[in-house]
Amino acid sequence: MNGLSEKLTINGLREQYLKKTADPEQVVTEIIERAKATAGMNIWIVPPDMDLIRPYLERLAALDIKNTPLWGIPFAIKDNIDLEGIKTTAGCPDYTYLPSKSAAVVKRLIDAGAIPVGKTNLDQFATGLVGTRSPFGETHNALKEELISGGSSAGSAVAVAKGQAAFALGTDTAGSGRVPAALNGIYGWKPSCGAWPLSGVVPACASIDCVTVFSHLLADCLAVDQAVRGQEPGDPWSKDYPVPSVRKPAYIYLPEEEPQFYGPFAKEYEQAWHKAVARMNHVFPEIKRMSTALFAKAAAILYGGPWIAERWADLHLFVETHPGSVLPVTEKILRSGADYDAASLFQAIHELQSIKAEIRNLLKEGVLVMPTCGGTWTREQVRQDPIRTNSDMGRYTNHCNLLDLCAAAVPAEDAADKLPFGITFFAQAKNEDLICGASELLIK
Repeated sequence: MNGLSEKLTINGLREQYLKKTADPEQVVTEIIERAKATAGMNIWIVPPDMDLIRPYLERLAALDIKNTPLWGIPFAIKDNIDLEGIKTTAGCPDYTYLPSKSAAVVKRLIDAGAIPVGKTNLDQFATGLVGTRSPFGETHNALKEELISGGSSAGSAVAVAKGQAAFALGTDTAGSGRVPAALNGIYGWKPSCGAWPLSGVVPACASIDCVTVFSHLLADCLAVDQAVRGQEPGDPWSKDYPVPSVRKPAYIYLPEEEPQFYGPFAKEYEQAWHKAVARMNHVFPEIKRMSTALFAKAAAILYGGPWIAERWADLHLFVETHPGSVLPVTEKILRSGADYDAASLFQAIHELQSIKAEIRNLLKEGVLVMPTCGGTWTREQVRQDPIRTNSDMGRYTNHCNLLDLCAAAVPAEDAADKLPFGITFFAQAKNEDLICGASELLIK
């Protein structure tokens, strides 16, 4: 289709629709062709298909575009989030089921006029930050195919980066809604845990899981947030958090310690971080330094402590009754959850509660900034050393949900040609307006 941007945005598409220079069916047709052209990148598990999409196109005729904020906007869904009548696999073919209704977040988006176009690839059972742990193939990076896409929301991020959706839903327990954003040069929005409902989402660690969104613009992330935020009846994790506005933070906190960088582009990432710090020192009048030791201590609890038992609690029956169905690296991680007892869990809960209290006192009305990732890897390097490389990717992300923080992964100046670099703003739960304010100042 002539005139359709390589980067799809909500406002860009709405303008074309209102001017009648494009219509949703033309956009969907082009998305289907783009998906076919990149089939070897393993972006999709259920790829865009007109038979799947046609009912959502037809219902647009009954909706007024001016009163329907996401009218005709195509979006992708990570395949651990249910779409009615379309299989959910969670990245495991033998786990596949056919949901009778859509996840709450998906239903709210459809009600707002958005068009689901397909289900995206992911690290199996959302266990990974690399995008290579899938029997449906390793998802390639959108810019350098030999590099990892990041995960676990691998296909969702790449679908947006490759112009096959205006936005995409992911999930985030340890960084899965932020790492792929940074590695593919887009935004990743992780609201406060509970702000978006979880019903209809395959759990990883249900107590700290979060549905997220990828897009090319922060404004698009916030448009999606406005459509899906709010309590859901019957969802035990759902909370009534206000829709974020934009509020300037009292302080921007940078890490007191020099971040550690890794991988084949460690030097480039380090230089990009220093450029980002210089930019922040220029933009933000109130910058302070904060030790990140407490954040690192909390991060260690996620995979080096009993929280991994929550994944095992949800999935152990499937793993034990379906031998050979789960990838070896995924099964090894899941089974490690059986090593912890109730006493170790309560010890971790008490330790974490103390850390959270200290961080609440430190952050208050401020925003912490860290690199989203300290580096990246080639897909071959991850194959050779799957555990260590994956662990490195979560170095600056794992703490977030355990500490009940919200976050926005924001693109910064590239580390090198076709090598994106990103930073993440963190704030306390319900303080999304502060990360909006910080992001807006940086963008300007």
